[in-house]
Amino acid sequence: MANLILDGRDQRFLLHELLKTEDLCGMAAWKEFSPDMFDMVLTEAERLAVEVIFPALAAGDREGCRLEGGQVYVPPSFRRCLELYRDGGWINMGVSPEAGGQGFPYVITLAAKEWFIHNFAFLCYPEPAQAAAHLIEVYGTEAQKRKYMEKMYAGVWGGTMALTEPSAGSDVGNVKTKAVRQPDGTFRLQGTKIFITSGDHDLTENIVHPVLARIEGDPAGTGGISIFLVPKYLVNDDGSLGRRNDYAIGGIEHKMGLHGSSTCVMNFGDNGDCYAELLGEERQGMKIMFQMMNEARIGVGLQSLAGASIAYLHALNYAKERLQGSSLFEMKNPEAPRVPIIQHADVRRMLLWMKAHVEGMRAMMYYAAYCVDREHAMEAEADRERFRGILEVLTPICKAYCSDMAFRVTEMAIQTYGGYGYCAEYPVEQFMRDLKIASIYEGANGIQALDLVGRKLGMKKGMYFMSLLGEMNATVAAYQGNAALKDLAADVQKAANTLAEMAMYFAGSAKAGKFLIPVGNAYPFLMLMGKVVMAWLLLWEAGVAREKLEGIAAGKGIDLSDGAKVSALAKADADAAFYIGKVSAARYFIKHVLPEVDAAVTSIKSEDLSMIDLPEEAFAS
Repeated sequence: MANLILDGRDQRFLLHELLKTEDLCGMAAWKEFSPDMFDMVLTEAERLAVEVIFPALAAGDREGCRLEGGQVYVPPSFRRCLELYRDGGWINMGVSPEAGGQGFPYVITLAAKEWFIHNFAFLCYPEPAQAAAHLIEVYGTEAQKRKYMEKMYAGVWGGTMALTEPSAGSDVGNVKTKAVRQPDGTFRLQGTKIFITSGDHDLTENIVHPVLARIEGDPAGTGGISIFLVPKYLVNDDGSLGRRNDYAIGGIEHKMGLHGSSTCVMNFGDNGDCYAELLGEERQGMKIMFQMMNEARIGVGLQSLAGASIAYLHALNYAKERLQGSSLFEMKNPEAPRVPIIQHADVRRMLLWMKAHVEGMRAMMYYAAYCVDREHAMEAEADRERFRGILEVLTPICKAYCSDMAFRVTEMAIQTYGGYGYCAEYPVEQFMRDLKIASIYEGANGIQALDLVGRKLGMKKGMYFMSLLGEMNATVAAYQGNAALKDLAADVQKAANTLAEMAMYFAGSAKAGKFLIPVGNAYPFLMLMGKVVMAWLLLWEAGVAREKLEGIAAGKGIDLSDGAKVSALAKADADAAFYIGKVSAARYFIKHVLPEVDAAVTSIKSEDLSMIDLPEEAFAS
């Protein structure tokens, strides 16, 4: 196994064999690129990840962050990471050339960053800066772009996303931070933000914070919120740095994981002089911030995929090396040799469960990124709208389903190690600790479910949801006549029909005044839909893989119904082994995980609302 971060063969399969990203090079936006260039970039990403970013993972966890004299200091091991990450152009590879970037397709950018995001404590510094710079690119004035954006995209300055407050976590409309208008058109902020990722650090000379606040006198609720740019150091007209702005770091949160990420409490305007500039129009803060939030939700999905991938590969490697117990067929023989635990049935079950979920999540994330590129590049508005709609519906699935399932992958990886997995000498316990936050931030997963059920399913009168179902139906139609896959295609078609039926059931419940049924079951529905989406993508992968496998077998004169010869083929031919694994992962998921959809449907249709009906006093005596 070349590395224990991600399966590069699976990455190439998705990009070249499934999504055929070489087609992007024929579009005007990417005519200067080539598939060879894409591969070269990903090879360099792997090298940097293996040699620099991964070794800093455990070191950053041990070293952590510290606050001294009002300044946050990050793990020393992150310094070289950022220097090479910045100098390699990884921060702005997906940024438009007009803004000083390299203009790579989003799907290639996402694929490159999958190599790095397993060390999310490190990536917490350059990635929020890139996202904040993109806000300025879209909504900022020309002066703000020159003043802030260029250096943020270059990695010289950092950036954050300052939303959360002590009394306004997920309830963003309850923001108390106040903006006081000044005669010169600038503002002064007063308030406190908590849980601010990379809120302060010593990696860059300046940090620019997009901060949600309410202008004095503006109405309550989300409609009265604006967004402001708050630099750590004010910027002089010549671009040099001026005085330190009036905000203080109140502390670094003591977290379960991501110890190398400085998650800060920030107190703005204790001395009444916290300089801020309005970004965009007044009272448009939530609309503007949602650009960053949606990007962040895709980012959380990618973080989750990376955490699951590295946990699975470490567990697989351990299972191949760890000798314990005898073969299933020699259990009664006390003299039988010890075998690698990968030969034990329950370990194989766990490994295949992890493999299927990791590969399905990777397909989901890459497909979502591909939709971004398709929306950007298609000439017809109807085509752009179709891909835009699919992405809208998939975003809460990418964030919530992937983060919850990825955490389960890390838990199962620990289980594969047995007692050693629970010990700090092995890395899987850190993978789990670092990943748990993914289901909580950028909109907790319960909120993602409410967004899916209450908003996304009905967008454009249901057209976006129907577009996604159309993609599923097209895949089923392509493989329902394949003798090796027709049973899987039938199962996926049944599940897709069930998904459509449940969406209609929720709509009917709401119209009948039973709105608490979709509200109370939003999360189970999201998980149901996540399983259907995964099954569709894994079927698609299996279809492509089966065709390639048949070609290899035909060239060698092998009958794929002969199990012994197929096993021998897998040992002799790496591509054949890969394709066999693809088909098996799809079969396992569709036959063993997808049936959970039926149980969820039975539960939802019972219309039981115990979670709502139960008096608060009855939860505990």
